[in-house]
Formats: sequence, structure tokens, C-alpha cells
Amino acid sequence: MTRYYMVRLGRQGIFLDECLNQSFIGVDYEINEDLSGKFPTEWRAFNAAYIPVWMANHPDKSKIAAGLACAATWTVGEDIRVDEYILSPNASGTFRVGRVSGPYQYVSESSLPHQRPVEWLSESLDRSEFSESLRKATNSALTVVNLSAFSEELRGLIEGDGQPVITVSDELVEDPATFALERHLEDFLVANWAGTILGKTYDIYSEDGELLGQQFPTDTGRIDILAISKDRKELLVVELKRGRASDAVVGQIQRYMGYIKEELLEPDQQVRGVIVALDDDVRIRRALAVTQGIDFYRYEVSFRLLPS
Repeated sequence: MTRYYMVRLGRQGIFLDECLNQSFIGVDYEINEDLSGKFPTEWRAFNAAYIPVWMANHPDKSKIAAGLACAATWTVGEDIRVDEYILSPNASGTFRVGRVSGPYQYVSESSLPHQRPVEWLSESLDRSEFSESLRKATNSALTVVNLSAFSEELRGLIEGDGQPVITVSDELVEDPATFALERHLEDFLVANWAGTILGKTYDIYSEDGELLGQQFPTDTGRIDILAISKDRKELLVVELKRGRASDAVVGQIQRYMGYIKEELLEPDQQVRGVIVALDDDVRIRRALAVTQGIDFYRYEVSFRLLPS
């Protein structure tokens, strides 16, 4: 299967023109060495080797920031294969599309020294053409996002051979009407985070003013919201239940928490989980009764018509 990635070329795409003119994509996380021949086939091995290097040069940054920096560098340098597709956005929401044409190269004098050569296509894609799920995925502030879950939709958009395919991730939708009503829950919760009970204790994870905790990537899927306590001692995994099989969400959030514990926690930190759901589901309650570190919150949807 051909894979697709979003690669941000600097904030607001400030290096996009340079990359278009010189036919490459790249990243710069101040790992100032040629990594040719140093990329293992598995990202964990690269992170284990280079997180200490990165943190030594950035002592004020978190292990989460280090992990994201190293993972993005590894993905661009090693994981993306020749002939796979890149979408790179500019500030206005237009994506230039390219196809990777060669192996990793290090160009020390470049703005983005860890590079892959790219053949840029003449076609551009606008975010307004995307399905809602794809728009959400490309709203991420992360430098590199794997969009391969939307490969059929993206192939259709790039080749212009039909309507986009609407993708509903890997969720098991029990009630399509409920799912349609609740699909904006995540964006609403993020936008109104400070006014919630969770916002009193936690902030959605961000770095340098960039909100990175929405749709946070792990090796088993994307966390709906990753937050960190205001004292920086606790990471919080927030999973939103939107018409999916209720007992499955407990195992899902446990996998995410396991990833956080094994890959991202500092020695003085711990991880907790929160499931947010519309219904006080007995299956979730019974599963959580024998599970530690996960809380359950209900939300309410209110709809009113008011006279003018």
C-alpha cells in the first residue's frame, strides 16, 4: 500500500517555497550530524539513541518534546519510502503534493538539513476538499503526520478520479445518529478546555505555543487529547467515547497509557486516564471497577430554541 504523510516545512510553511524550488522536504531539530547509515529500522531504537543527545542540547525541554523531535527526524529520514506521497501545507490551508524520489541526505547549510528529494506535482489540494476526519488529522500542529489511514481518499483527490471516501477511523459506530451529533465533541472540548473540570488541574500539552496534545500519535493509534498537570507531574490521556463499543475503550486507553509510561514519562511523573462518554455505561463501570488510574466522566449535550 502506498502511504501518505503530511510534513510541515517550518511554522506556517515558511520553508515551503525553498523546498519547492530545490525539490526536497526536510526537518531541523538541531541534531547536527549526518545521520546516513545511522537510522535503525525501528523508531524506538533511534529514539533511545538520540533522545539523550537532543535533551543534552535542549535541557529546558521535556522528554515528550524530545520524543516528537526524534520521531519526526526518523520518519523523514528512514520510514518514508521512495514513491510515497507528501502533503505540505502553507499558511492558507493549501497543500502541495509531492512524491519522494530518493534516499536521505544531509545538507548542513540548508534551513532543513535532514532531507529527502521530492518530485513536486503540479496539483495542489485545499483542505475544504477533505473529509471531516482528514481535516481533523491535518489540523495537527505536529511536524510529521502519517495520513495513510486516508490513502483511498487522498489517492482519489490527487488523481481526480471521483468523490473523496469518507473515513471513520477505526471506531465501531453503534448509532450513526449519535455519532453525527457527537463528532464535534473533541474540538468543542479543546476549545473550551479552560472552563471544564479537567482544565482546572491540567493543560492540553503544548510546546512553544503550539498545541500538540490533540490527536497525539502513539504506536497503537492517536490519543484524542493528551494533557499535563499544571505542576508537570502527571500526564493525562483523555479518550472520548463517541458511539464506539464501550468495553473496548478501556483496553484502548490502557494501551495509550502504557505507551506514555514506557516512552514519555520522566522519572518523577505518572500517567492517568479519563474516559469521557455520553452515557453512564454499565460495561465501562464494571471494567473500571478493577482498573486503576482511569476515571470516568459524563458529558451532556444541550440544544435549545429561543425566541428572538
